[in-house]
Amino acid sequence: MYRYLVGVLALAPLSPAFAQEVRPTDSTTVDDAGGSEIVVTATRSQLPASALPLTIDVIDSEALERQVLVSGSTVDAVSALLPSFSPTREKLSGSGESLRGRSPLYAINGIPQSTPVRDGSRDGYTIDPFFIDRVEVIYGSNALQGIGATGGVVNQVLVGAPREDGVSVRTLLQATLPDGFDGEGIGAKFGALVGYRSGNLDANFGGTLERRGAFSDGAGNRIGVDGTQGEIQDSDSWSVFGRLGYELASGARFEIVANRFELEGNAHYIAVTGHRDAGIPATSVRGDTPGDPPSNTAELISASLTDTDLGGGTFVLQGFYSRTSDVFGGGIFGTFQDPAIDPTGNIFDQSANKSRKLGGKVSYERALPGFEDLVLTAGFDALFDRTEQSLVQTDRIWVPRSDFRSLAPFLQGNLALADGLVRLAGGLRYENIQLDVGDFTTLASYGSVDVAGGSPSFQDVLWNGGIIVEPIDGLRAYGSYAEGFTIADVGRILRGITQEGVDVDEFLSLEPVVSNNRELGLEWDRGNLTASAGYFWSSSDLGSLLVLRNDVYEVLRQPIQIEGFEASLAWKTPVPGLSLSGGYATIEGRTDGDEDGEVDEDLDGANISPDRVNLAADYKSGRFSARAQARFYLAREFNDPAVDTDFEGYALLDAFIAYRTDFGEFAFAAQNLTDEFYITYDSDTVRVTDSSRFYSGRGRTFTLSWRGEF
Repeated sequence: MYRYLVGVLALAPLSPAFAQEVRPTDSTTVDDAGGSEIVVTATRSQLPASALPLTIDVIDSEALERQVLVSGSTVDAVSALLPSFSPTREKLSGSGESLRGRSPLYAINGIPQSTPVRDGSRDGYTIDPFFIDRVEVIYGSNALQGIGATGGVVNQVLVGAPREDGVSVRTLLQATLPDGFDGEGIGAKFGALVGYRSGNLDANFGGTLERRGAFSDGAGNRIGVDGTQGEIQDSDSWSVFGRLGYELASGARFEIVANRFELEGNAHYIAVTGHRDAGIPATSVRGDTPGDPPSNTAELISASLTDTDLGGGTFVLQGFYSRTSDVFGGGIFGTFQDPAIDPTGNIFDQSANKSRKLGGKVSYERALPGFEDLVLTAGFDALFDRTEQSLVQTDRIWVPRSDFRSLAPFLQGNLALADGLVRLAGGLRYENIQLDVGDFTTLASYGSVDVAGGSPSFQDVLWNGGIIVEPIDGLRAYGSYAEGFTIADVGRILRGITQEGVDVDEFLSLEPVVSNNRELGLEWDRGNLTASAGYFWSSSDLGSLLVLRNDVYEVLRQPIQIEGFEASLAWKTPVPGLSLSGGYATIEGRTDGDEDGEVDEDLDGANISPDRVNLAADYKSGRFSARAQARFYLAREFNDPAVDTDFEGYALLDAFIAYRTDFGEFAFAAQNLTDEFYITYDSDTVRVTDSSRFYSGRGRTFTLSWRGEF
């Protein structure tokens, strides 16, 4: 309870009357530029967000553009703006990054970017933010988009059709400079998007190219590179994007979207191990890295048909194909050794995770004839995923090819009562999942064990329901229950089998990790004040934790309980053009780690983010705009024997200014304006005996940009 009081007191200076109810100004879900209510596509409904018993934030294009300018990526932008999102690792890997204490599902136009069979943790870097119009965030466990959204959904909505006939061009020129203007830390980016519209036909085609320099911390030291999981610093990325749309005579819209994104490290640096006990973080020095540099490649093509007036309802049909390739850094690791290849035990190798998805979604929504207050949505989702993990240098299979199949019909209902004063919403989703694994042989380090393949499967029904009450204009209260699900990292389990005579059908349990999310929320949006407060609690009777026992990764099904509180506020002050905003989030999570029947052990930093306060001031006058924002990550103690896992906390201040001219917008951003020295949250709380992964955070960084529209 003390954490809740801290949040209230921290936000009190912003509004004496509504200090306990806040909502960030950058995350509006109520009105777009035209004054109508926003439809959040990730909800699978044409109803406005206010008609759904969910906590939803939308980061619009302007807020996303300036936040990416400050921090460099969509993931960092979401993390900076939403207090319930954990601090990022500031690396290519997103392992351990969470929303409300659980993993979010990243999606592009509703298309999942995850690899459920063997999680590569690169799903936050599959498209350049230059091609994203807005980001929709649905909080809490849910099955709206299928597998993986135990923490929520982060849906990246792509740029849409040009508004006017003719040719339009949007460009970006950007330079990033470290504090001290060290040449090795300078980065640059170029992007262009050409739009065309003529009658019923419209299209967008574009590309980006970005080079990132080396990163330095607040003490002026070069930040250590993660040679295994991959880096954002010292990397190059490029992306191409295309979208073609056509309005049919019936009023339906057909659209094709294609995207390719590739990010690869330049491997100019090697890591220098730090010293945790002395507080010295890992650093980097110039050097040659053997093998292929870590990289991430993502390709996507989708086709959709949307008819908003088919038989009085809305029909949506979408099909997609995507594939990813995640290359990880290498080394002379014991796991990769094989005496038949090199008896000396000096094999250098590295792994690559390759996945391809084929899927489709269809849904139809309309008010029930004769009973227009009831809106029903029925649909069916299908997903086919094929994933394997191989060793690049010796062409060996580490995780066998695994074919994942999900078939899921669903039905949702939304009933308005008393002329909209009360709304009831709810539905169910039936999941039918199967995994096919052929016969395979493990690596020599696991004993070259022959494993018989199999086809384990499960079926489950996932429920959701809620109520919304709007007693007066501008006041909204809601309560809800929703179930989300995922599966364990079965690839990690399969590759670690050391026992003879194992049959996948008997050894591998695909019983899902079902997380139950309950929440109560209160929102106020009237006049110059927008505010909200919410309390949520989430539980899993059978969670999923990987534990190494006798050289075999076993899945321990332990109960997990999470609870938290969120509050936010946006206030348009009497000063013309000036608005203030703030946000607060606190979260606690526990599990039964010692299997004594008591859920009394804290979840570690890989699962629970620190409590946090966000404060921001925005000013806009004519062609000039500016923003200052502060993030306070509060200290946290864990009730485990290792005191080293405790988090000390830190504060970061960012700033942004922009001026729009007839020739485009010139902007200047500063990240970590005070040049704060800090250890990243993941480094400070996870794997605390490993000094090679003791990373400091990025120091003061400046970014200059020019955006032009023609």
